[in-house]
Amino acid sequence: MTLTTGVIGVQGDVAEHAAAITRAARAHDERVDVREIRRSGIVPDCDLLSMPGGESTTISRLLRREAIAPEIRAHVGAGKPLLATCAGLIVAAADAGDERVENLGLLDVTVERNAFGRQRDSFEAPLDVAGLDDPFPAVFIRAPVVADAGSSDVLATWDGRPVAVRDGPIVGTAFHPELTEDSRIHGLAFFENEAI
Repeated sequence: MTLTTGVIGVQGDVAEHAAAITRAARAHDERVDVREIRRSGIVPDCDLLSMPGGESTTISRLLRREAIAPEIRAHVGAGKPLLATCAGLIVAAADAGDERVENLGLLDVTVERNAFGRQRDSFEAPLDVAGLDDPFPAVFIRAPVVADAGSSDVLATWDGRPVAVRDGPIVGTAFHPELTEDSRIHGLAFFENEAI
């Protein structure tokens, strides 16, 4: 069986996420058909969904304008996996910490935007992630942090602050797992998700 995987393509590292999903699927002996999503009508056909980073206010506005936002909510409501990274985490959050972001309210977390500084403060760090045997090479770029994890499970912290969480079928990361050849975060979110 081939799983239909959607990557929200209104902004962010769409090709990189598609490649990471394909690598993770191969590592789990799964087959995927990856589709870029820039308009409504595609998400309902997806088994798996990825929402990349970018600029959270822009992403949220485009999701509403293109009528993709309610489809993402329905996807998660049906118990299907969503991986939300960096700005995707902010948009998925219950509280984005910024009234300009039209958040989806899917993850029971409060986030703080740009918690680690601006673009010039970007860094890489070996991150211990629950469910992974070895540290993950996390890339933080204008990264948010989870200020309050609510009822979500914290999967990883950096400098004492949550940077990866799971809430039912959703995995949210403050970092960019697609910017490395290591596809284990995508595997954890999509093929090792106990909520599914």
